[in-house]
Amino acid sequence: MKENNIKELSIQINLNGLSFCILNKETNSIEFLNTITFANKLTPNEVLNHLKAELSSNTAFSEDFDAVTVIHQNELATLVPKTLYNENNKADYLKFNSKILRTDFITEDDINVNESINVYVPYVNINNYIFETFGAFVYKHSSSILVDTILSKEKRAEDPIVYININMHTIELLAVTKGQLQLFNVFEYHSKEDFIYYVLFVYEQLKLDVETTPIKLSGIIDKDDELYSILYTYVRHIEFIDSDLDYKISESIKDKNVHHNYLILNSF
Repeated sequence: MKENNIKELSIQINLNGLSFCILNKETNSIEFLNTITFANKLTPNEVLNHLKAELSSNTAFSEDFDAVTVIHQNELATLVPKTLYNENNKADYLKFNSKILRTDFITEDDINVNESINVYVPYVNINNYIFETFGAFVYKHSSSILVDTILSKEKRAEDPIVYININMHTIELLAVTKGQLQLFNVFEYHSKEDFIYYVLFVYEQLKLDVETTPIKLSGIIDKDDELYSILYTYVRHIEFIDSDLDYKISESIKDKNVHHNYLILNSF
C-alpha cells in the first residue's frame, strides 16, 4: 500500500443492484462512484456473480485498499433497545417482522447514537467472497448507517421530521422527533399508490401533520419522478437531503446528485 494513495472501498449489496464507492483519504475526496441496477430482483448467488464480474473487470478495484466495507441492504433487520437485547434471542426478534429460515446466519450492529442493536441477516456468500478477495473487512446493515447518520444529524432538532430513502422496490422510512427515533421501517412498493399509502399510514399512526411535518428524500428519486409528484400532492414540505459530507466529490464523477448515493457516501 502506498502511503500517498490511501483508499477505502465501500460496496452496497441489494438484490436489485450494486453500488461501489472509493474514498481517497489523502485527497479527502470520493474518486469513484458507480451503481449497477438489475432489471429484476435476483437471488444472492446471482448477485454474487455480478459482483465477481464487476470487481474483476474494473481496474479501480485492483488496488490495495486501506479498508473495505460491505453494506447489506435488505428487509431482514430489526432494531432492539440495548436494555432489552439478549444475544440468544436474535432469531426471535427477527421472526416477528421478517421471513427467516432456520439456517440463516443472524448478526448484529451496535448503534450507539440511540443505544440500540440492529439484528439482521447478511448475505453470507457475499461476505465469504469479499474476505477471499480483500481479506479482513467490515460489514454493516444499510439501516444501521441510515439511523446513525440521521440521528447524529438531527440530535438537536425539536420538530418532527420524516426521512425516506428510496430504492427500486423498497423504501426505508425514519421518523424523528426531538432527536429521538420514533419509527424505522422498510416497506415494499410496486406502484406510486403503494408508496404514498405507506407514507400517509406512517403520518396517521404517528399523528404527524402533512401540512407541517417535512420529508427529506434520498435514494433514486428526482423532482420529475412520479413518486415525487404523488408525494408533493399530499405532503406540503418536501426537500432532498443535505449533502453535508466531510469530503468532496471528485470532478471526474459526473453524477453530482449526492442524495442518489446518500447511503453509501455515509458509510465511511
